[in-house]
Order: sequence, then C-alpha cells, then structure tokens
Amino acid sequence: MNTVDAKRVLETALICAPQPLPLRELRALFDDVLGADTLKALLQDLQHEWAQRGVELVQVASGWRFQSRPEMRVYLDRLHPEKPPRYSRATLETLAIIAYRQPVTRGDIEDIRGVTVNSLTIKQLEDRGWVEVIGHRETVGRPALLATTRQFLDDLGLASLDQLPMLEDPAAQARLLQDLQGDDLLAQADVPLPIPDDAEPQPSADPDTPTDDAPAAARLTEPLP
Repeated sequence: MNTVDAKRVLETALICAPQPLPLRELRALFDDVLGADTLKALLQDLQHEWAQRGVELVQVASGWRFQSRPEMRVYLDRLHPEKPPRYSRATLETLAIIAYRQPVTRGDIEDIRGVTVNSLTIKQLEDRGWVEVIGHRETVGRPALLATTRQFLDDLGLASLDQLPMLEDPAAQARLLQDLQGDDLLAQADVPLPIPDDAEPQPSADPDTPTDDAPAAARLTEPLP
C-alpha cells in the first residue's frame, strides 16, 4: 500500500471512530504491516494537511482523534444554544487539586482547601470518569489515593499531565478552571458536555463551599502537613 492510500485509510478510521484510537489499533488497520514509526510519520503528515481547516488531528492520552479547533466553538455552540449545568466551584477546586498534587487523599484535599470535602463532590468526579482510586496510603485508616484518569486528559485535549498549565502562570490557572467549567472543555466535540443533573452549583450555605474567593489552584503550592 502506498503512502496516499495509507493516509486515506487512517483518515477514514479516525473520522469515523467515536473515541480516540491508540497506535496499536491503528496498526491493526494494516495487519501490523506498518510499524509504529511509519504510522506516526503518516499521522504527522495528516496533521499538516489539516492545518488550515476547522478540524485538526491531535494526540490525546487515549490515542489520536479529529476534533474541531477552539475558534470554531462559537459557531458550534449555535447548534446547541442550551448550555449544560455547570459544576460548582468546590468541585472544580477539588479536581484541580487532584490533577496537580496526585495522588492525594481526601484529607490532603481538605488540608489544601481548608474545608471538609463533601462525599458527593468526589462521587461526581468519579461518575464523570475524571477521577479514580489508584491505591491506599499506608497510614492509619489506609485512606484512598485519588488520581485523574485518561478520560480527564482526553476531555481536556491533553496527551499527558505534563501539558497541564504551570501553576506559576495565573492566566493558565484561570484557563484551566474555565476549561473544566465547560467553556472550552471538549471544544472538539460536536455535542455538549454531558454533565450530571446533580452537579448544579452548591449554595453558599453548603459546608463544602469555601468562604474565600481565591481558586484552589492558587493554593496548590502550599506543602501538605
């Protein structure tokens, strides 16, 4: 198979796939005749060919996929004018702490945020597929260690945690929380983000809502006790 035909096969498979395709599945398209390095070169060629279009080819944690460019979001939103419910600030702060300090326990999160973490907050993140238990800390009570998932990276359009914005950059912190809130999250998708109905912002009387206005990302550099 020549290069043109191989890229056509890759392009078709990626456009039709409902989820990102890892390299091993892409190799199966060619009965493993093409090596990983050859496939990566072909994928990079496709990236270049789509560079001036409204859709781009990107690599995320789970594999490769086509997605709409962020600047197309304003137009795609017109197809879905009703925005989905948003997660509360407490939920977003909890997620940001897990993302930057993982693996962490619920106690670690409470130490950083300065408030008790509502069990429903962790459950929301687990149900969304963004957070999972990866083990237990060898201490009294063996508390669960929480970390983010591949789905979390996929939904942010990232290939690895190294691509998260640096904490020293306030603009990057704000952009991260904005992304998680849904303004740009999954901008590549043509459907709205399926946020659970029980993820409505919590009222101010909720004990899980912090009393200050500073985002948790600004406090993530504080050492744990």
